[in-house]
Amino acid sequence: MARTDLSDDRELTEEQKLFKESISDWAERNLPLERVIEINREGHPFPEDIIEGLAELGVIMGPVPEEHGGMGLNWKDQIVIADQIGYIDPSIATAAGFMAVETGWGFTLNRYCNEEIREKYVKPAIRGEKFVGIATTEPKGGSDVAGFESTGEKDGDEWVLNGEKTFISGVEECRKMGGGFWVNVRTGPQVEGAPHKNMTAFFVPIDADGVEPQEPYDDAGRGSLSTSGFIMEDVRIPEEYMLGERGKGFYHTMEGFDLARIMIGASAVGVTRRLLEEAADYIKERETFGKPLAKYEGIQFPFVERYTEMEASKLMVEKVADMTDTRYDEEGWVERTGKAQTYKPTEIAKWISMIKYKIPHLAKDTADDAMHWLGAAGYSSEYIFETAWRGVMSYCVGAEGGANIQKIVIGRETLGKDYVPYK
Repeated sequence: MARTDLSDDRELTEEQKLFKESISDWAERNLPLERVIEINREGHPFPEDIIEGLAELGVIMGPVPEEHGGMGLNWKDQIVIADQIGYIDPSIATAAGFMAVETGWGFTLNRYCNEEIREKYVKPAIRGEKFVGIATTEPKGGSDVAGFESTGEKDGDEWVLNGEKTFISGVEECRKMGGGFWVNVRTGPQVEGAPHKNMTAFFVPIDADGVEPQEPYDDAGRGSLSTSGFIMEDVRIPEEYMLGERGKGFYHTMEGFDLARIMIGASAVGVTRRLLEEAADYIKERETFGKPLAKYEGIQFPFVERYTEMEASKLMVEKVADMTDTRYDEEGWVERTGKAQTYKPTEIAKWISMIKYKIPHLAKDTADDAMHWLGAAGYSSEYIFETAWRGVMSYCVGAEGGANIQKIVIGRETLGKDYVPYK
């Protein structure tokens, strides 16, 4: 029986098809499902040969301009890449490290950094030689970016940073490869009623004096990508390592979250598609009481429901990527579509929150369903479903913004600011 194929590439451009085919061909040789399961068992740091392969494919930070080392892709192109990365590695580790973190946040870092950071960190990260990431979460909060307590004090031409960051993806990879993190600190007193003010973003190299990485955490999933934290004790950062404007760190950071969430949504669509295909192959072959499992409505109908949700989610991601291109390439978008740009940043953020809330839960629920469809086999670690369930759960519980935070954003933009729960 032929393997199930739920992809539909008819709407893709020739370049997008080429990206997808190249990733698939590379994955068949270097990252088949058996190895995905294996490296998740072995744990971090992430395998160097996979990072090198991703860099050679040109999929890390694809939207970064060519003159800065990227490929100058639009976000409609990048979601095709992220979708396929999620498909080849349903543990979500590859997508988390190199789509959400390095591509979403790396692109934002490149927008606001100086030439020295770009040459020493961004370009090498695109080449797979260093790792750049995001370090916002603190012991007292994650999604509440405006409530952070780390501080930065000006001392001559330097800033002295103190504080602690926790639940950070890629710390061990960064220690091993070299690199650094986008870090937010308070550079002025907290303003009553406006805690997001007086926050400033800096780039902090992992090997800076005073940066003390913590031991890696023992996460439930995404085993091949490390999660840890670090303490900053009198870390001296040059003025030139400030990212964007002083006091505007909250707004710059929200931009990074938006792009990372797009990568999450796209990769979670890919995860869902792979899980449905793997499950379909099993339920069409496996028989009980003389019939294939796929004939029983208790299995077929939930399968159809998940497939329908996946296709709807794919359209949502495409819409969001299109909206995002109006923000970063308005001239090119208008030329391609013949339409005027009318989207406000808050409207784009609403849609981004919709995909961040919806699609990781879809992937998790699909993994959960598939485990039930397969019975005892679904509970086995020889199949990808439990690995995927544990991995995508990270995006349901909080990575890049908790589910309820997304609901607050959606509610704010649909019901109005008078109905937000924090005022």
